Amino acid sequence: MTETKKIPVRSEVPVEDRWDLSGLFADRSAWEKGLGRMKEMGAGIASFGNSMGTSADAFLKTLAFFAEYGLLDERLGSYAHLRVTQDEGDASARGDFDRYIAAATQGQAAWAWFVPAVQALPEDFVESCLADPRFAEYRVFLSKLLRFRPHVLSEPEERLLALQAESNRTAQETFGILTNVDLDFGTIDTPQGPAPLTQSTFSSFMRNPDRDLRKRAYQRFYEVYGQHRNTLASLYSGSVKLDKYQAQVRHYECARDMALFPDDVPSAVYDNLVATVNANLPALHEYYDLRASILGLDELRHYDVYVPLLPAAKAHHSYGEAVDIVSEALAPLGPEYVSTLRKGLLGGWVDRYENKGKRSGAFSAGGYSGEPYILLNYKEDVLRDVFTLAHEGGHSMHSWFSARNNPFLCYSYTIFEAEVASTFNEELVFKYLYDHAPDDTQRASLLADRLDDMLATLYRQTMFAEFEMRSHAMLEADEPLTVDSLRGEYRMLLEKYFGPRMRFEELSDIEGLRIPHFYNAFYVYKYSTGISASIALADRVLSGGTRERDDYFAFLKSGGSRFPIEALKVAGVDMSTPAPVQAACGKFAANVKELKRLLKR
Repeated sequence: MTETKKIPVRSEVPVEDRWDLSGLFADRSAWEKGLGRMKEMGAGIASFGNSMGTSADAFLKTLAFFAEYGLLDERLGSYAHLRVTQDEGDASARGDFDRYIAAATQGQAAWAWFVPAVQALPEDFVESCLADPRFAEYRVFLSKLLRFRPHVLSEPEERLLALQAESNRTAQETFGILTNVDLDFGTIDTPQGPAPLTQSTFSSFMRNPDRDLRKRAYQRFYEVYGQHRNTLASLYSGSVKLDKYQAQVRHYECARDMALFPDDVPSAVYDNLVATVNANLPALHEYYDLRASILGLDELRHYDVYVPLLPAAKAHHSYGEAVDIVSEALAPLGPEYVSTLRKGLLGGWVDRYENKGKRSGAFSAGGYSGEPYILLNYKEDVLRDVFTLAHEGGHSMHSWFSARNNPFLCYSYTIFEAEVASTFNEELVFKYLYDHAPDDTQRASLLADRLDDMLATLYRQTMFAEFEMRSHAMLEADEPLTVDSLRGEYRMLLEKYFGPRMRFEELSDIEGLRIPHFYNAFYVYKYSTGISASIALADRVLSGGTRERDDYFAFLKSGGSRFPIEALKVAGVDMSTPAPVQAACGKFAANVKELKRLLKR
């Protein structure tokens, strides 16, 4: 009998398998001193309020103090957060994080005057400061901050809006409590006995090869949601109404304009995405026809779209071997990129394996100080984890370049750009593994997984983005958002995106009422634009030379010094046009045809 592998406690994890947080603080004692220093600085914040606008010197001194405080705040928060994620059962780490949050909250309150005060400074005073060479490292930060002037209200009005912040979270928080705590989905009978159906196990059921099991889990899941459909519709309607209200009081044309404004993304980018993906739906429908054929189904159901098409490609790669694969796959980016990433992955950047209490999943946590740390739960027999290593490595290298080429106040890149570097790396790893696959069976398995990844990011997120656009447009046209109108809009989108091969259940459109991202409006489109940009850039770098590679590095080095559309233009892709999205859709269509060829369908 095979012995069950023991999951170690944190103290049993070898040092070489842990991240090295000493780049942030040498130890907990040094962190403690840093926390004391932040509290001392916090006590002096108010003293800058009255003097900031009296002279250029006073303004410069205030900005320098603001940056110094912010950098210390980030270091303290990163160290405390990473210690919690490595072992969430560590009471000492949890206590330190809570203490940091308390101090950071006090500091945030103490700085509450700063942004409105900067925006209220006389324009001629600010312009003269921006022209002063001493303000060079603050120019981007100030320019972005001052863009919001037309949307800033009077001090009493801003105070009233600030006081609403807690109550504004009611719809989102209630949705979370209802769906994650109160809803009881019961159990599903399986060959191994009754198994709990929950938010997290639902996806596992949908990937189960037993179709009857998938059907029963799907029906139970949406029946429970359906019992609360009026409450869910009311919560989402309330969230959309809040978006409309905030856009109106801040003088935006609509809620979407308000969401796009901070990144200076034209509404045409959003419209191009939706229109271009809609024009390329035949390729998606062809994929679903192929899926039905591979699964041997005359009629595809909603619970058939997540089960793996083919057996997973067999793989067994040690962590070191995974680093080798990623290094070889990313060789087109040149020796500096590869050697830097490789040194980090094998050095102190990564917390590699599962231990008791460690946060599940994976993330990259890059900051201005320390290293761009990566949390993994790497498994040697899961090929997907090699892609995860490349993905998080892409984020970390983006952070590494950004922090080394920009002042602190403008080094952080936007969410719009964040998924580009990570999915770029995944694209190169896929190409490497595909080109080195031993046979067509392995290639077909890799390609099937790649198609599912592209579908989930490019097509599904665009469908979500279109639903958000429609629901907000309805309310802004004074059409009520009812359970029937919301379900009707979502069903129309389901039928359009999934095509004629799909037969939906009566409750399938309830899915539109259970997506938590919808409570952070106009966010999901960034996943679709991100993968579109990364595919275009990967093709450009692989087919180009030194110039194309240097252009990509210029993007990575931009950090927050440019708005995302301009930063991507530097890399060689123009997201203000439909071309990158069209190219991504074209790549999806080509992959569908290649999979059909490999399977001789």
